[in-house]
Amino acid sequence: MSAASCLLSEDQFLCSICLDVFTDPVTTPCGHNFCKTCITQHWDITERYQCPICKKVIETRPELHINTFISEMVAQFRHEARQKASSSSSEQQAAKPGEVPCDVCTGTKLKALKSCLVCLTSYCHTHLEPHLTASRLKRHQLIDPEENLEGRMCMKHDKPLELFCKTDQTCVCVLCSVVDHKTHEFVPLTEEYEGKKAELGKTEAEIQQMIKKRRLKIEEIKESVKMSKDAADREKAEGVQVFTALKKSVDRGLNELIKQIEDKQETTEKQAEGFIKDLDQEISELMKRSSEVEQLSRSKDHLHLLQSFSSLKDAPPTKDWTEVSIRPSVYEGTVVKAVMRAVDQLKETLRKDMKKLFEAELKRIQQYAVDVTLDPDTANPQLILSDDGKQVHCGDEKKSLPDNPERFSKRLGVLGNQSFASGRFYFEVQVKEKTKWFLGVATESLNRKERITRSPENGYWTVAGNENICEASDDPPVRLSLQSDPEKVGVFVDYEEGLVSFYDVGDAALIYSFTGCSFTEKLHPFFCPGFNAGGKNSAPLIICPINQSV
Repeated sequence: MSAASCLLSEDQFLCSICLDVFTDPVTTPCGHNFCKTCITQHWDITERYQCPICKKVIETRPELHINTFISEMVAQFRHEARQKASSSSSEQQAAKPGEVPCDVCTGTKLKALKSCLVCLTSYCHTHLEPHLTASRLKRHQLIDPEENLEGRMCMKHDKPLELFCKTDQTCVCVLCSVVDHKTHEFVPLTEEYEGKKAELGKTEAEIQQMIKKRRLKIEEIKESVKMSKDAADREKAEGVQVFTALKKSVDRGLNELIKQIEDKQETTEKQAEGFIKDLDQEISELMKRSSEVEQLSRSKDHLHLLQSFSSLKDAPPTKDWTEVSIRPSVYEGTVVKAVMRAVDQLKETLRKDMKKLFEAELKRIQQYAVDVTLDPDTANPQLILSDDGKQVHCGDEKKSLPDNPERFSKRLGVLGNQSFASGRFYFEVQVKEKTKWFLGVATESLNRKERITRSPENGYWTVAGNENICEASDDPPVRLSLQSDPEKVGVFVDYEEGLVSFYDVGDAALIYSFTGCSFTEKLHPFFCPGFNAGGKNSAPLIICPINQSV
């Protein structure tokens, strides 16, 4: 067994004042043991006689006598410690990197066995021997090897720092506790160590939680970047698809125009070639007849001339070319007509492609669908809400309801229970068979008591249907041209992007978008079914479940 392990039992023989093995041990009336010199000096500097361990006050300073039993036990312990330390000398080795070396060794530094808090020196088994045998060194406090010995000592009293002053939040020695900090609260270092260790454990857990949250945030940001890239790639692909189709349509129109012009020119050239061929043939016949006439006119044979005259006196039969001509092709209007045809084809191609794009876009934004219900506390008294909060229509008379701050008083309107201050959300409303309606979103702080204009400036982002007219409540209002009246309208909001879009769900077409909005507060879905109009507009606005198969 090494010297280090055999000294583990010395704790039961340590004086709680000097923290060294007892020298002349004495016992106080309360039963605690101290070195005679330690307890005597302690009582000499204190105002009352109190046990340093249990703090029991002793009225009269007692006469202390050496406890022979403990004294004999200490002597036996020291004898065994010296023997064990001596027997372990052969096991000592040179100090390795990271181990505390002996401060006394010259040459090869052996591994320190103990450090002395009085000498502030570390010793190997050989150089530790005097501390185990010499009476003047026996009172020194030995600890496991420590490199920074100065930091473990009180700079004022040269005593080990073994207490913690909770008042000043600092480590102190025993003398500090009775001199400089005597009115303060103390605990042993071990007790404060456990408390601080528990706090560090809590701090570590909090730090790990913070690290976890930040790692999750990193993953969230990376996922957002990935989603953004996927969206960008998708938009680029769709853009390439649309513009490629448009380019093909334009190229096709151009090719058709060129072919039409070339075909017309080819027809003209073929006609001219036919005329020229016939003329060349007639010229050839005429030249032949001219040669025959010339030869006959030179003949000296009277009989031959007279006999041939009747067959050569007339020109050979030919075509009357007076009215024959080649008129240059006229191309005025050809390009315009071709462009008009191409534009019509482009419109049709664009319409089909845009429909596909809007269908895909509608499917994507439907993933942000939220469950919206109507808030009865905000409804104008003339509005009638269904029990499930999904339908609203206008009655003929106003109900008697409390005029609470949330309720619309002058304007027909009702808000959704749900509010949104970030992210994206989407909902759909049936407007079928209605002649007038308003839909969209509104700010939480909008004026509900006055008849104000529905506009972004006043906290409204809405689209209105009135007979066959659809209008966006922008500033100024925008008249919308739709192919047909929508039966179901989808409302999509991207809070951070500042976007409010309206869709004709049946046709998968965009109705209108408010862009560049700056939202600074909560938004609520807004509904206005319009007045009843003698039953012409009695159909309700109906908040619909989302059908993502569109």
